[in-house]
Amino acid sequence: MFEYELHRIRSAELRRQADEARLVREAVRSRRAARRDARHDAVPEDAVAQEAHTDRRGRRRLPRAA
Repeated sequence: MFEYELHRIRSAELRRQADEARLVREAVRSRRAARRDARHDAVPEDAVAQEAHTDRRGRRRLPRAA
């Protein structure tokens, strides 16, 4: 009987940990969505479209050495 009680206690603890982890993932997901929405609202759509087609003058990529 003692082992059964230990099993129930451990099972309840694992459920609590899973609920907490689920809540944390949900909070992170909602924060990311809020940041993404704020960033999207701050930049006009024309600027986003133009930025995608700009000539990138950044670092030139060299072929890999053998």
